[in-house]
Amino acid sequence: MMTYYVLIGAIMLVSWYVSSTLKKKFEKYSKQHLQNGMSGAEIAQKMLADHGVYDVKVISTAGRLTDHYNPKDKTVNLSESVYHQRNAAAAAVAAHEVGHAIQHAKAYSWLEMRSQLVPVVQVASTYSQWVILGGLILYGMVSAGVGQMVLLAGIIMFGLGTLFSFITLPVEYDASNRALAWLKNHNIVTPNEYKDSEDALKWAARTYVVAAVGSLATLLYFIMIYLGRD
Repeated sequence: MMTYYVLIGAIMLVSWYVSSTLKKKFEKYSKQHLQNGMSGAEIAQKMLADHGVYDVKVISTAGRLTDHYNPKDKTVNLSESVYHQRNAAAAAVAAHEVGHAIQHAKAYSWLEMRSQLVPVVQVASTYSQWVILGGLILYGMVSAGVGQMVLLAGIIMFGLGTLFSFITLPVEYDASNRALAWLKNHNIVTPNEYKDSEDALKWAARTYVVAAVGSLATLLYFIMIYLGRD
């Protein structure tokens, strides 16, 4: 049990470090204006056109770090700062989100798999820990057999969320690779701007890695509880 708490503590520390570093990186690269003078929106639109994707819209969305691609209505949603600004950070984020649109257009297998899991995972993630808690309560107060079954159901639900977090990794890394390749091959950024964009996306990807590892550690903890109750 102590080993688990030490592991979770270490993961939380790493998560804080990655998030803090990512924030500092984006603040730094947001101050470095692109020599080509293109905004995030213009970069996104050009990348879509260069890949022959014309049925995806680039729109501005309120908030910070709200950038995402929505496969349902085929929109690249860029936060207001990324949409309007003309710097290395905006270029990296805009190209990354278009990378997801390219994945969708080309039926990238990992993205297809993740999209199919979304409805199930949304429900499972919302209720898994409540089901696990209910299983533990039932085990101690009502029936050990019923409690074990409910606990197992909760673990399976939580496991779907963990699976989703690991499937997300190749999706995110591939989108970044597509973005960086396009930025470089089409001379959208200078060599120094490319290094900044690459560094920004590298740290952004690490947040997904930490989240996946944390989810796996928690899943293993729940499994240990189940095995100890069995």
